[in-house]
Amino acid sequence: MASDSPFEIHDPRFLHLIVSSARLEELHTGCRWAEGPVWFSDANQLLWSDIPNQRILRWTPEGGVSVYRQPSNFANGHTRDRQGRLVSCEHGLRRVTRTEIDGSVTVLADSHQGKRLNSPNDVVVKSDGSVWFTDPTYGILSDYEGYRAEPEQAARNVYRLDPETGAIEAVVSDFAQPNGLAFSPDERTLYIADSAASHEPALPRHIRAFDVIDGRRLQNSRVFCHIDAGIPDGIRTDILGNLWSSAGDGVHCFDPAGKLIGKIRVPQTVANLTFGGPRRNRLFITATASLYSVYLAVSGSQTP
Repeated sequence: MASDSPFEIHDPRFLHLIVSSARLEELHTGCRWAEGPVWFSDANQLLWSDIPNQRILRWTPEGGVSVYRQPSNFANGHTRDRQGRLVSCEHGLRRVTRTEIDGSVTVLADSHQGKRLNSPNDVVVKSDGSVWFTDPTYGILSDYEGYRAEPEQAARNVYRLDPETGAIEAVVSDFAQPNGLAFSPDERTLYIADSAASHEPALPRHIRAFDVIDGRRLQNSRVFCHIDAGIPDGIRTDILGNLWSSAGDGVHCFDPAGKLIGKIRVPQTVANLTFGGPRRNRLFITATASLYSVYLAVSGSQTP
């Protein structure tokens, strides 16, 4: 690779996933902590969070950057449901919400067993409409990305919200700080990042994998991979089953067996990422103050 290439090859298979001539593009800067990118193909736009600045920003190829929502209740991770609606995790009000087509906001979850959630962080929607989200304490640790408070939940859970009843159930309760999550393309595996090393270096900086049973239960927990620089935060899978993770030095790509096959070097600490563009082969990366993108030779698996 040329010296100015952002790609770092750890396995020859990574060469088939990248466009060797592609360059990392900085699309915007000026955020305090950029997070939670989500692509809207029907609107040809990307939304992402600038958490401390209490805003959700919008980027379009034609119009550049504008403010989509402010205040945002310290919104962090976003996704879309199968009807195309925006689903968001809000640190400030410690809840998961859905933005309806008319712009109104519906609260999907803000408590569990009569106690407030910690600070929902990231979210994915399965093909059956169920909403899965992580609930670490990052948003209540200080007043920078939310409102400082003591946790009411006994654990940092990962939850599943039933699409029919609206009931939420803790599907995993033994994470130190669960963060990003992503399904494999066939939805038989759920990957969940544990980023607890962000505040305690001896704690996990790995991604775990779980078998999805009957579409609603998780079993066979195992460590899928470790991050060798920084921590895992947001994660996504491509259509071939590779896992792409945020890290301290950029984006790390792991094959379906958990082997590191390549990296995309980014000059700022990466928080999250998502596939987008008309063919879902453009990787959008939120990293500290900036939004970046790079074209790849593989498409993301997320729908829509």
